[in-house]
Amino acid sequence: MSTHKKLAAGMAGFASMLWLGLTAAVAANQRRLVFNPTVEREVLHPRSSGHRTRPVVLRAKDGTRLSGWLMTPPMPGSRPAVIYFGGRSEEVSWVVRDAGKLFPGMAVLAVNYRGYGDSQGDPAEAHMVDDACMLFDWMAAHHHVDPRRIAVVGRSLGSGVAVQVAKERPVHSVVLITPYDSILALAKRKFRVMPIGYMLRHRFESIKYAPTLKAPTFVLRAASDDVVPHSHTDQLVSKLARLIADETVPDSDHLTIPYLDDTQERIARFLTSQFASPPAAIPSPAAIPSPAVADIVIPAATAPAAVAVAAAAAAAALPVPPALPLAKQ
Repeated sequence: MSTHKKLAAGMAGFASMLWLGLTAAVAANQRRLVFNPTVEREVLHPRSSGHRTRPVVLRAKDGTRLSGWLMTPPMPGSRPAVIYFGGRSEEVSWVVRDAGKLFPGMAVLAVNYRGYGDSQGDPAEAHMVDDACMLFDWMAAHHHVDPRRIAVVGRSLGSGVAVQVAKERPVHSVVLITPYDSILALAKRKFRVMPIGYMLRHRFESIKYAPTLKAPTFVLRAASDDVVPHSHTDQLVSKLARLIADETVPDSDHLTIPYLDDTQERIARFLTSQFASPPAAIPSPAAIPSPAVADIVIPAATAPAAVAVAAAAAAAALPVPPALPLAKQ
């Protein structure tokens, strides 16, 4: 064999080994590529100016403790409600601070995913969807909530959670902030030469479920989004069964969009308008499973943050390949 052929064969072998090594690294570290648990609170002592605010800890079906906040309007009687699902790197205490403007006159539940904030456990798509459905059931049974008027709001990664809850439960309205067609599609865009379709477990394939959604849906895009390209939002929007509006917030990007006054006013206006319509009939008991969870309300200081902090610190010490496109949320 000539020197040239030997060199070519050696380079091909090296490239193959490199490809196999990177593929194995992506497969082994995919949880850390999709999720980026944030433990530290964005707002240290969150309170809503328009609600009664209290910290809550809910137990998932497997006993995992999920920590967050319940906000209820000061006026008596059952009210429409909103459940919020955050992004890949998002701790949700800021929602409490801004709830008075975002969700006026509505009950609000914002709970951190497993491994985020003071919530225990490790994040995974299956757990997130199961937990989110449990949160819906818990809110539907709450005496301050009208079970016929519960909306879900999902930002970025959380848009995939909100879509799946709307598929599984009788959601009244849906708000999707910087949504995507699927994490699988975004991953394929980033890792073009890898067999992502065979490796990725946390797919969040919203585009598969969009045609089945019965609730009116409002989509908000960032004017400049280098995390979720508009082409991926276009794919989702084309499949939504009841799209009410698809709007772009001026002077926004993927990071800033939920905090802007313009965004918050648009969300409040849409939900207020939807909740003003006559509610549908309450689904039969068989349609909404009884929550198989125990819930407690405790001061935030007693929530078990130590486990989540230790898990995040241990994960940070491991080398990983580049993150998937939702890294900047």
